[in-house]
Amino acid sequence: MANVQNLDPTASPLDYYGWELRRHREAAGLSQGQLGEIIFCTGSLIGQIETTRRVPTRDFSERADAALGTDGLFSRLVGLVLRSQLPTWFQPYAEMEARATYISAFQAQVVYGLLQTEEYARALLGVDQPGKVDEMVAARLDRQRILHREQPPAVWVVLSEAVLLQEVGGRDVMRGQLARLLEFSDSPWVKVQVLPFSVGQHTGMMGSFNLLRFDDGPDLFYLESYDQGHMTANPQVIRERSFGYARLQATALSPEDSVALITRVMEERYGDQPWSDRSTVA
Repeated sequence: MANVQNLDPTASPLDYYGWELRRHREAAGLSQGQLGEIIFCTGSLIGQIETTRRVPTRDFSERADAALGTDGLFSRLVGLVLRSQLPTWFQPYAEMEARATYISAFQAQVVYGLLQTEEYARALLGVDQPGKVDEMVAARLDRQRILHREQPPAVWVVLSEAVLLQEVGGRDVMRGQLARLLEFSDSPWVKVQVLPFSVGQHTGMMGSFNLLRFDDGPDLFYLESYDQGHMTANPQVIRERSFGYARLQATALSPEDSVALITRVMEERYGDQPWSDRSTVA
């Protein structure tokens, strides 16, 4: 447990957030319990955030700003705090992803992070680090805020059919996740295609990858393994992977036919009918 008297605000974004929360609370003459009453939480939660034992949410930060009159300080800091909860090797990619104007993603095993539901992300992230799942889920969901900007990036995602069939978190979670994918069918800036098993061998069989494009910088290629990520702007790599991605798009089902397949899988594989009565989806 961090000692609030010895908290070093330079140690991390989370330490700085806790230090600033305590400083502004005390300057306002409020106890932890009094501030908790104002922003509808417990004084214990205030103490845990001040001592870095809990990670603040964006909602908490907005309420703290309103209660303490801090002119958006905590709402600005919380983005840094949540990003710091991502794996160190992933943080550079997350920073570039937030700046990209066009994102192309191929996912062979799981739904792309920007399109995941909270329940799907929780089940996925809880496998390896159950003790940090709340913080990691909050960080993943915060990444998705770029889709709701006034000028969001254009996002094109190709998913292997395996992504639809690999059950993550149980049938209800999968049904909710596939329903989320269907919601994007009306989005002008997010498109989803499914690469069916029937295509056989394809250029994405070596693994998932992303391509990022920017208004004011070179394109980036990102490849992720189990515990590290590789990002490069090498022109030859960008050329080869861009062509490979175009081939995936051309081979995949159209966005409209992808909607039909996602709908069928959602109803037949993850619907309400008993296991014994459900048709098997190939």
